[in-house]
Order: sequence, then C-alpha cells, then structure tokens
Amino acid sequence: MTRNRYETVFIITPVLSDEQTKDVIKKYKDLLKDKGAKITHEENWGMRKLAYPIQKKSTGFYYLMEFEADASVILPFETEFRRDERVIRFLTTRMDKFHVEYAEGRRDRETDRREKPKQAATGTETKA
Repeated sequence: MTRNRYETVFIITPVLSDEQTKDVIKKYKDLLKDKGAKITHEENWGMRKLAYPIQKKSTGFYYLMEFEADASVILPFETEFRRDERVIRFLTTRMDKFHVEYAEGRRDRETDRREKPKQAATGTETKA
C-alpha cells in the first residue's frame, strides 16, 4: 500500500479544561501512531469563534495535524471522531503535491515572521 499525506482539522468543545483538551489531542495522536501513521506537523490554533453555532456553542478549540498514513487508517480515525462527544467538527483531506508545497511554504513564512522581531530586538538582522 502507498502512504498518502493527510491533513485533519478538528474542533474541540470549549467547555473542557486545558488538561482535558490536551488529553483529547493526545488520544488522536496516539491513535494515529498505533495505526502506523507518521505525524509530520501539528498546529494548535487555540480558541476561535465559529462561523455559526454548532451544538449551541459559538467557540471551539481548533487543532490541525498533518500525517502520512495508509488509506485504511482514515476510516477508523474518522469513526473515532464521530463517537467522541468532545469533538464538535472535523475534516480530513488528502494532500496532493501542490497542497503539501503550499503548507510547507506557509510554515516557512510563519517561521520567518516569528524570527524577524527577535532579530530586530537583538540587532542581528542581516541586510541584503
């Protein structure tokens, strides 16, 4: 079987404590690792306002995971999301080569943006 690259964004209910939120995230990371997937990138987007109320909630904790896995991993992974009441919504997409390239470029730009203020504060900025 060939390994595909996937991206999953899921929204966790806002009524959970920080510890409970971390437990939910750890559960899904462990589930992927147990199925033989390799997590390539993670981002915690934090608490955000929802575009429309879902289950009478207007905010939620957003979390993004990129991973490499066999296609057979996705169905049990998504079934677990559906069974978990703590997860409001989720979306899993298979990343094609253009999606992977865009995601890596976006991460590089974010890294550059974070490093510039540090360099300016220390005076080590290089001028081209």
